[in-house]
Amino acid sequence: MTSAGSHPKARLHPHAVRVLRRRYGIDVADRRPRHLDTMTNRRFDYVISLCDKVREVCPDFDGHPRRLHWSIPDPAAGGDTAEDGYPAFDRTAAEIDTRIRYLHPVLFPTPHQEVQP
Repeated sequence: MTSAGSHPKARLHPHAVRVLRRRYGIDVADRRPRHLDTMTNRRFDYVISLCDKVREVCPDFDGHPRRLHWSIPDPAAGGDTAEDGYPAFDRTAAEIDTRIRYLHPVLFPTPHQEVQP
């Protein structure tokens, strides 16, 4: 799994780093945002876009991965890096987590489970 964007910032948003660490124990503090173009030589089974703008400019990937689109508002759109901007990132993380939990059985069905995407 990896992440990239159409207009990556120089650094990850501090609220994104904090919510991933607090909520899921994932430390991304040393990671840097990447542009979509850095992913074009990789093979994916699924490509999930989270932003309507990215959906329009997402490049084609080798192997014709299945594309999904989850229209999720950008929690940084308000531009607020103060403490009161954190809840938007927490809500966004919860929304993505919920969607991944629903997608998981499609990606990794158990032998007795037949799930159609």
